[in-house]
Amino acid sequence: MTYITIDLSDSQFQKLQNLARVHGIATEVLLKASLEDWLNLQKGDFVNAADYVLEKNAELYRRLA
Repeated sequence: MTYITIDLSDSQFQKLQNLARVHGIATEVLLKASLEDWLNLQKGDFVNAADYVLEKNAELYRRLA
């Protein structure tokens, strides 16, 4: 497992703690879940963009093949 350290302002850390408390989970769990969601969203955006380009240019690719 890899570890990372980040700098947060006191205000950011307090907001993070409050949000975790509201959801009844540890701050670390909230951060890991949020990061996982963000990474998956980025992957989904790339896949959607790639699919769009491939579909848009399908005829061109067929002619060039």
